[in-house]
Amino acid sequence: MTPQDRIELFDTSLRDGTQGEGVSLSVQDKLLIAMKLDEFGIDIIEGGWPSSNPKDEEFFKLAQSLNFLHSRLGAFGSTARKPDQIETDVNLNGLLKAECPVITIFGKTWKLHSEKSLGLSDSENEALIFNSVKYLKDHGRHVVFDAEHFFDGYKDSPEFARKMLLAAQSAGSDTIALCDTNGGSLPHEVFSIVEEVKQIVFIPIGIHAHNDGDLAVANSLAAVRAGATQVQGTINGIGERCGNANLISIIPNLLLKMRSEVCPQINLDKLTALSNFVYEILNLTPNTRAPFVGKSAFAHKGGIHVSAVLKDNLMYEHIHPEKVGNKQRVLVSDLAGQSNIRYKASELGINLDDHPELAKKIVSHIKHLEFEGYQFEGAEASFELLLRHEMGEYNPYFNVLDSRVHTEYDKEGHNTAHVMLKIEVDDEIEHTAAEGDGPVNALDNALRKALTRFYPEIARIKLVDYKVRVLDEKQGTRAKVRVLIESSDGENTWSTVGVSTNIIEASWQALFDSVNYKLFKLHSPEKESLPTP
Repeated sequence: MTPQDRIELFDTSLRDGTQGEGVSLSVQDKLLIAMKLDEFGIDIIEGGWPSSNPKDEEFFKLAQSLNFLHSRLGAFGSTARKPDQIETDVNLNGLLKAECPVITIFGKTWKLHSEKSLGLSDSENEALIFNSVKYLKDHGRHVVFDAEHFFDGYKDSPEFARKMLLAAQSAGSDTIALCDTNGGSLPHEVFSIVEEVKQIVFIPIGIHAHNDGDLAVANSLAAVRAGATQVQGTINGIGERCGNANLISIIPNLLLKMRSEVCPQINLDKLTALSNFVYEILNLTPNTRAPFVGKSAFAHKGGIHVSAVLKDNLMYEHIHPEKVGNKQRVLVSDLAGQSNIRYKASELGINLDDHPELAKKIVSHIKHLEFEGYQFEGAEASFELLLRHEMGEYNPYFNVLDSRVHTEYDKEGHNTAHVMLKIEVDDEIEHTAAEGDGPVNALDNALRKALTRFYPEIARIKLVDYKVRVLDEKQGTRAKVRVLIESSDGENTWSTVGVSTNIIEASWQALFDSVNYKLFKLHSPEKESLPTP
């Protein structure tokens, strides 16, 4: 592969990505993401459309002070409105005013759009593209021409689409990006069309794919196979409608599967961190099943699979997860075998090789509990307590002798729960009462109040998430419920589970495990630290 064939990574998360439903970025958000993209090694960062809104104008002003180590900043806009009014065009001059080294402009390459949307003849549209690109080149900018709706346009009228590309090339465009704007093309179509374009276009070709057919990544890789050397996309595939091509999937496929050359500064082992960082800035929940970077991407549940990956992870993993900053996980469930239990035990520093019968016993116990409705995939703290108890290493730090819950409603419909609780710690009995906003909150308050004298450190524990799921809806109000509680001490988090036909009892089980787990970690002989989530 020659130097000019190195794949240029073009990120448009800050521009095209923000057009996605539910996606909103402040100026400060955009600056933070831009710096992270530069740190990762992206070649070109498209910051926005400076002439379209005040937020993007402010971003480009502040971005001048950013000290990029690897990336070049780009501004985005359209061709001029009229082919004979280039120098006075507000959009083009706004792009120049942004003072970015790279400018991307899009132009119509589908005859349908040129005629019906802009009302231009073929020659007028051709002149519009040529004059707009040339004006920006005359001002010393690196110009990327986005051939909008190119694949649909090419299939409709190859002659028209080719003319528009040649106009951009003749005007001095540095790269021509072929856009699958409607996202409906298939990989074999993209491959063959890019190959044909390569016969007449002699400057670098890029691909800008949308995901309306769930093929944006496949189409981008097909374009690279056919000779494209620039790939445009967004982090996590954000973007309008179904999103843009997902660079988080494209980059490892290029590097690990296609052996393509990209920016040497790319930190592939930071890929998962980059994905999660952008999700966090966007205040969006990460896709746990996302390829390469999702929490479930290298998670194994079936006992046969676990047994195999413990011998060689490549038996059921297409890459080593560490290459993209992810990690292998083994889940404990009713599908678990002894391999799952041994793996999870080893993570906790427990060697079950000397206790083969114990592993069998735990597997049987787990399967029974999951049949009853428990789920330990998302409640690993409860699983560890179960395992430690079977090993004889853990017993609860307190006993509940009596509990009563009473709920009152006032005339305005507000309710207050009152709890009476009697517990025993080291043969001492503590009898207390508390109230709260609902029975679970009242139980939580009462337990803390009762235990504080014995274990003051529990004051740091906070419930950060509480989930209830009805397990057998057809049973109506007699149905079992599963409660998952996530707790935190400000530094670490852990999750516990409870199951019962009584939602208060299920919540109490999860709460009981949560407090005991923290106490076990503080008071066990090893004084192990809590696992980092």
